Amino acid sequence: MVKQIVFLIVLLITLGVFAYSIQRYFRYFKFTKKKPLDHLGKRLWKMIEIAGFQKKIFRRPVIGLVHASVFWGFMIIIFGSIEMVIDGLFGTEKIFGFLGWFYNFLMGSGDIFALIIAIAMIIFIARRVIFHVKRFSGVEMKPVSEYDALLALAIIFFLMISLMGMNTFYYLWAQETGEVMAGVYPVAQHLWAPLFANVTPEQAWFWYQFNWWFHIVLIFIFANILPYSKHFHVFMSVPNTFVSRLKPYGYIENMPNITKEVKMMLDPNATFEEPEDEGEPERFGALDVDDLEWTSYFNSLACTECGRCTSVCPANITGKLLSPRKVMMNTRARMKEKGPGLLKEGKAYDDGKHLVFDYLTEEELWACTMCNACAQECPIEINQPSIILEARRYLVMEESKAPSGLNTVFANIENNGAPWQYAQDDRMIWAEGLDVPLMADKLANNEKPEYLLWVGSAGAFDDRYKKVMQAFVKILNYLKVDFAVLGTEESDSGDVVRRAGNEMLFQMQALTNIEVMNGYEIKKIVTCDPHDFNTLKNEYPDLGGNYEVLHHTQFLKKFLDEGKLKIDSDKFAGNTITYHDPCYLGRANKEYDAPREILKAIPSVKVEMEKNRSFAMCCGAGGGQMFKEAEKGDKEVFIDRTEQALETGADIICTACPFCMTMLTDGIKYKNKEEEVKNYDIAELVSIGLGL
Repeated sequence: MVKQIVFLIVLLITLGVFAYSIQRYFRYFKFTKKKPLDHLGKRLWKMIEIAGFQKKIFRRPVIGLVHASVFWGFMIIIFGSIEMVIDGLFGTEKIFGFLGWFYNFLMGSGDIFALIIAIAMIIFIARRVIFHVKRFSGVEMKPVSEYDALLALAIIFFLMISLMGMNTFYYLWAQETGEVMAGVYPVAQHLWAPLFANVTPEQAWFWYQFNWWFHIVLIFIFANILPYSKHFHVFMSVPNTFVSRLKPYGYIENMPNITKEVKMMLDPNATFEEPEDEGEPERFGALDVDDLEWTSYFNSLACTECGRCTSVCPANITGKLLSPRKVMMNTRARMKEKGPGLLKEGKAYDDGKHLVFDYLTEEELWACTMCNACAQECPIEINQPSIILEARRYLVMEESKAPSGLNTVFANIENNGAPWQYAQDDRMIWAEGLDVPLMADKLANNEKPEYLLWVGSAGAFDDRYKKVMQAFVKILNYLKVDFAVLGTEESDSGDVVRRAGNEMLFQMQALTNIEVMNGYEIKKIVTCDPHDFNTLKNEYPDLGGNYEVLHHTQFLKKFLDEGKLKIDSDKFAGNTITYHDPCYLGRANKEYDAPREILKAIPSVKVEMEKNRSFAMCCGAGGGQMFKEAEKGDKEVFIDRTEQALETGADIICTACPFCMTMLTDGIKYKNKEEEVKNYDIAELVSIGLGL
């Protein structure tokens, strides 16, 4: 009975302190923006797939297996911990022993995993103390972060040692007394028990009880350390996968409040149902942590500071200030600082500090290429770019603070419908001398083409990419595809301005384009620009533009699969080709195979860069970077990516994106390799291979 009373007191203290500790986090959620969770079935499966099966941790297979083993081990061992709590409260011993073979399986598995986890902790500690893994360091990583990690690893190690001690001495006690043993303990029996073969039953029982109390009390202590530690992710990571976004990485959520304003600008006679009490006007973007959606704050609590995101960030790799991990850590820290004041004074509270400017500098925010490599790499589906984007929206739409190059782009698109200062009437100059039908002419002849060829601003005005469009049109005519273009009715898709934070201008562009395309009853679109492909496919539907959209590599693969596209020419037979994955075709929309299938059909030698497919590095142009000066760093992103391509020894670098084409062409020139190495779009290789 004394044991039960002592245990009850310890348990109540533990639960009370734990409840006090975590409530300080969760009571702040009410100050963040609301966001409903839909598709609960899909979310449940995603949680099982990513958290349960540890799908993303295996992107780094070796250390991923070690991490996954720790997680799976804890899932087994927690059963024994629950049993210990019940035994402690009711004075029982191995109360779940009646479960028979299932109990034996769980106890045996737990005994094995205890050893595996203990070894894993030694590996993790060695990686920090001896091998100094690079991603564990950074300007945001203070000494306390290292101590925090080492403390948690040490506690888990001793938890496993005490668990193995429990199992060992329980086994010895049962063997010495002849008692029926509940469960099986293979590691304890064959590895540890022989070392203590001379203990008496009384000694075995004493050491069993000692390890029992040591283990359960250490669990209670650890549980109350976690809310003050980065290892709070022990509780938050699994539910974080449930609340994470379901859309493709390339998708950006719509801002309905902007849509309303834009529609009123485009149609002053439009009427909208007004709410009874609008309250204060909603701020565009996020100045502070309470301007973010609750899921972003949830993400920050789940972050374990592992640094996988920062280790793949092209800006950080090239020495710039941006660190996606720092974005999450600062979001969490800012709410911890501001939260108590919000509780006292509500949303009116102002301590003179803000997430933007005080915690996240403009230099950091504008260094992001919006490539989503950080989100792709996070094992628990944290979405770092969403916070960066909200901050950019605030800077652009509330403060008019954008880099000068982007301000020029905003003005050009608003006035000319393109990022460059070209007249709208010049949009068809690229097609001179080619058979390129106009949608308006088709309609005049009562014809409805099967495909709209979306040319895009780069295809219409960029001198290098005009050649790609010309090559692709020749292929379309060769394949006898029924297509047309909008010509001067086409305007920029808005991809660049949206990712640069100018949501207002994006929606003006999108709604205007949608009105034109819907007027022609367009159903199918093909484009050579992955950014436009992503925007038209994933983002226009939110505004009423629903189309079947294909990237030109997907389109060509379709004809390749049907046997209508055959490239027999040996024009490139002596060449070695390497392919660069565009972020908004590959990572954003998971299209890695179509370009490679087309290249496979072109007689030549193919080599992959070390960083390819979902691990591919950004060219450095996304998120508006191509139109502004790069932030200070060790080197430019495009140079780093070009060097990776040149390391393959290829004499042709193949791309499938106008931005990538520009950046890699510049990189080749910078490295003085333009005589030895050429940069072609896949469409150009196909066109040349067909002799067009």
